[in-house]
Amino acid sequence: MWLLDSNIPKKLTLVLSGLGVQSATAQSRGWGDLSNGNLVKAAARAGFSCLVTRDRLFAESASGALRSFPTFGVVVVTLPQLREPLFLEAFRLAWQRAPIRPVSGEISSWPVLSL
Repeated sequence: MWLLDSNIPKKLTLVLSGLGVQSATAQSRGWGDLSNGNLVKAAARAGFSCLVTRDRLFAESASGALRSFPTFGVVVVTLPQLREPLFLEAFRLAWQRAPIRPVSGEISSWPVLSL
C-alpha cells in the first residue's frame, strides 16, 4: 500500500485504485503535519511500502529515517504543478509510458525523463 504525501492531490488515490494500487493520504491517516522523517517512520511502521511526494527536498530530511526502513521506498513525482484535473491526466499519461516502480530503501524520481 502506498501513502500519498499532503502535497499530492487526494483524488490520486482514485486514479491509483484504477491502476491496481491501493493507497491512502497522509491527511486521511492524521499524519498531515508530520515532518518528512517522521512521516516515513509512521508510514513504514503502519505497513505502507512506499510514500509518494512532490517535495523535491524530501531526501535531505528523510534519508536518516529511510535507512531504518530498508523495505520502504520514496518516490518524488516530478510532474509540473498543474490544477488537479490536469495533474491527474498528466499522471495517467506518464503512468502509461512507465509506471511507478518504487525502489526499497531509496528515494527515486518519477517519471524518469529519457534523453
